[in-house]
Amino acid sequence: MTNDDHKAKDKPKSAIIHNEHTDDLKSAITLQNKIDIQFMQDGKQQQPMAGFDNKFSDFVDYIIRITHEIWEEKAIGKLYDYYANTINIHTSSGTIYGREAVLAASIEAMAAYPDRRLYGDEVIWGGNDVEGLYSSHRLTHAGTNRGWTSYGPPTNNRVSYKAIADCLAVNNMIVEEWLVRDELSLVLQLGLDPVATAKKMAKKDKDSGLKLQIAGDVERGRGQLPPPKFPEPTSDEFDPEFFIKHMIHEIWNWRLLNKAHDFYNPSFVFEGPTQRKLQGINDFQTYILSLLSPFPDLAVTADHFCHVGDKLKGYRTATRWTMRGTHTGYGMYGEPTGKPIRIMGVSHHLVKNGQIQQEWTLFDEFALLKQIYA
Repeated sequence: MTNDDHKAKDKPKSAIIHNEHTDDLKSAITLQNKIDIQFMQDGKQQQPMAGFDNKFSDFVDYIIRITHEIWEEKAIGKLYDYYANTINIHTSSGTIYGREAVLAASIEAMAAYPDRRLYGDEVIWGGNDVEGLYSSHRLTHAGTNRGWTSYGPPTNNRVSYKAIADCLAVNNMIVEEWLVRDELSLVLQLGLDPVATAKKMAKKDKDSGLKLQIAGDVERGRGQLPPPKFPEPTSDEFDPEFFIKHMIHEIWNWRLLNKAHDFYNPSFVFEGPTQRKLQGINDFQTYILSLLSPFPDLAVTADHFCHVGDKLKGYRTATRWTMRGTHTGYGMYGEPTGKPIRIMGVSHHLVKNGQIQQEWTLFDEFALLKQIYA
């Protein structure tokens, strides 16, 4: 028996199955193959899911259905079944700790938007049932503001905005979550002045003792040196993770905006924060410049990556990243304040024929305003 045989023997059976069929699973288990939530019913599990309820056929089914149960069926107590008591939910405005805090925040949100609907637009996943299954769930929130929120009394305004929730699940429970919401779109749709509201909320957070997540020194390179070169590929095979991380480093950290032609289809479609919608490389380059101008030292680091799909159908990728910078330049955020910012974001890409065909990027632009005016 070889060393590899011994290693395989020691591994849980579900991990071995997962490793052997990863490519097939990532091609077959996608939200696109589900067609509609009404077709998601109890059935035989289609992937290894040790510790998960047998009613879920796969991990995508799990994410979509627990979201529907909790938020639309208003089975709020299901949080005790699906969220760990020591859950951390990370946002750009701070971290929510503990299941009871999540429960309280959920009730508050439902009271503010009683007719809220959460439409699942995408679920990109990775991992396994031994080390944990990881999802990146892009969804659309829609509802009517009929109750009080942290922004004030009800406006009765109809709102619709995007969010992306990255979740790590083990044994049928979410144990950690990274949440990005298009909060600035929500503020605008409520009829509020974004700058005045950001200043008010930043002062409120400061007075309450809440410490905003402010970055330290920003370094794209060491000292006066340029950013490091991205490592060479280790294989001739197309690797979606290498491709996306390479793109981020070349365009955002090296400022090689011309390289967009190497990574993007000339007519690709981009959906971004605060409901930005762009098409084509020229518009995309303008968008990049609009962020580099107010934050000349801006740096982006990729924190997590996963994907579904295959070479034939195209890869659907999810990248969670952190953007850091200092507001020392003029641009769309007005007079420079000199304040540092640290913002979490998530990007979903559709990659086909070696190019990005579509991109959905989200970060909390209202949290960015709060950090600027803190």
